[in-house]
Amino acid sequence: MAFAAFPSSSTLYLARKPKNFTLPIRCSSTSSTQSVSTKFDLKKYWTTLIAEIDQKLDEAIPVKYPAQIYEAMRYSVLAKGAKRAPPVMCVASCELFGLNRLAAFPTACALEMVHAASLIHDDLPCMDDSSSRRGQPASHAIYGVDMAILAGDALFPLGFQHIVSHTPTGLVPEPRLLRVITEIARAVGSTGMAAGQFLDLEGSPNSVEFVEEKKFGEMGECSAVCGGLLAGANDDEIERLRRYGRAVGVLYQVVDEILEAKSTGGEEDGEKKKGKSYVGFYGVEKAMEVAEELRAKAKKELDGFEKYGKSVVPLYSFVDYAADRGFSVGD
Repeated sequence: MAFAAFPSSSTLYLARKPKNFTLPIRCSSTSSTQSVSTKFDLKKYWTTLIAEIDQKLDEAIPVKYPAQIYEAMRYSVLAKGAKRAPPVMCVASCELFGLNRLAAFPTACALEMVHAASLIHDDLPCMDDSSSRRGQPASHAIYGVDMAILAGDALFPLGFQHIVSHTPTGLVPEPRLLRVITEIARAVGSTGMAAGQFLDLEGSPNSVEFVEEKKFGEMGECSAVCGGLLAGANDDEIERLRRYGRAVGVLYQVVDEILEAKSTGGEEDGEKKKGKSYVGFYGVEKAMEVAEELRAKAKKELDGFEKYGKSVVPLYSFVDYAADRGFSVGD
């Protein structure tokens, strides 16, 4: 699903506020659940889950031999600036269908491990060559390139192992776990995030939409889908979660790019990034248009979960947070 699947509309009106802008969507849907979502305390919900997930991640990665690999793994996974968006979305999707969040925590932790591993590898000098991540030096800047590669390599299988060994079998049947593991493997593999990184390295401006979708949409899609799979959602519901998660993942990145461009007077941070993002290739105005479309698309998918009542509210709230950034996670 490329951005071309989201047709632009001449009826969209773009916000032009230089600071604290919002992306108002003129959606046809005015469901009561969406109205409730405006009163939902997402910050409290999110920060409460972060505390629980952080504790479980700390327990999941004890220092063993060889200690230096485990220390490098913990450095990236337990970084203080981590928002834990993938695990929180997984838990919210699981709770949508009434399953206890305890059933989702092992998969939520695995998603954070996989996410951290992908960031470690993305930051390497041969990839995106980033010196910092989550408000601290990148893993390779502290432990060296060799140890950073090993830490990332170790986190991927540890995530899968953690799902199998820690998910309560009384709550989640094994066939569901197999589907969850398959989903995560698909998302990070050669047709998922790895494909996005490959095309990002190639640097072709014609691949910007695909890169954004694969590098950022895949993790959101996978997180939402895994929560649904754990809870036994039906195939139609899984596909709705798939489209929802992908839209939110890309929306978050596009808004990040817009905010960065506005903070630097419309200029991208460095020649290296130019043309490699939606803002860099199409400009801020078009990126804002796309963000509006993505928010509308994500909420439209959630309208199909009206029968679950207020359980869907956290997922609606994630959409508005991705677009509006009404608070900072961790404040």
